Amino acid sequence: MLHDDLRKDFDALLPGATGEAGPSRRTALKALGVGYAAAAGTAMAQTAIKTPSDGLTVGEITYDVGGFKVPAYRAAPAGKTGLPVVLVIQEIFGVHEYIADTARRFARAGYLAIAPELYARQGDPAGYGEIAKLQAEVVSKVPDAQVMADLDGALKWAAAHGGDANKAAITGFCWGGRITWLYAAHAPVKAGVAWYGRLVGNSTEATPRHPVDLAAQLKAPVLGLYGAADTGIPLDTVDKMKAALAAGSPAARASQFVVYPDAPHAFHADYRPSFRQGPADDGWKRALAWFKANGVA
Repeated sequence: MLHDDLRKDFDALLPGATGEAGPSRRTALKALGVGYAAAAGTAMAQTAIKTPSDGLTVGEITYDVGGFKVPAYRAAPAGKTGLPVVLVIQEIFGVHEYIADTARRFARAGYLAIAPELYARQGDPAGYGEIAKLQAEVVSKVPDAQVMADLDGALKWAAAHGGDANKAAITGFCWGGRITWLYAAHAPVKAGVAWYGRLVGNSTEATPRHPVDLAAQLKAPVLGLYGAADTGIPLDTVDKMKAALAAGSPAARASQFVVYPDAPHAFHADYRPSFRQGPADDGWKRALAWFKANGVA
């Protein structure tokens, strides 16, 4: 059986919640940042954004963490150094085309963007056509401590390859939204933007603490972008998080939420039926402004 917290994520992503007919294995990930994850469902070609890579340095890199080569997708303005850094954290589906495209969008805004494949030790999400199976066999086995170390490694790589680690930020979607909150309490980034990341949950060996448990300890302010119609993240959990932040560190107290009234889960995911252009565009503008206001850009 799925862990209860993962079940909630799974329910929010069910095709029925967005009107999608079901997944297609024809869209399976072929390589890091290429194609769409099969478990995510059939891509919506009419809304999927395609950001060009001309003028950018893009592609897969690896970096060492404890003797393991972590693969990551990198995008940055070509030939430039001293760049602000943004860690782009995957949905539960891994680093597929949507995440790579998001990294390219940040690169066009002047960032060195890195999207590490944070399941690399546990399994390849490309091999899964069912969300429940992906959750049970891969995602549930990824320890938070491993993720934090891999993100530390990404920042080290960035500092040695044209990035300014003193101007670093993190953003993530769904599974990565939760990670964004955790990393803002873990490492010296300047700001975070969490897109519909789960805030509460049960303690497990892999996930001992959740954002609400660490809210008071934030080292960087986080902007939370959430949807009121998200079936997996009840608004009362947002209220719990707000209360925890209000009693916390200066960074915690500086954190903010924007809740879009009619937006479902994954409203930024332009390749899925859950995409809502208004909230997605507004959230993107807010994300860039948040990073700038907090000294990243």
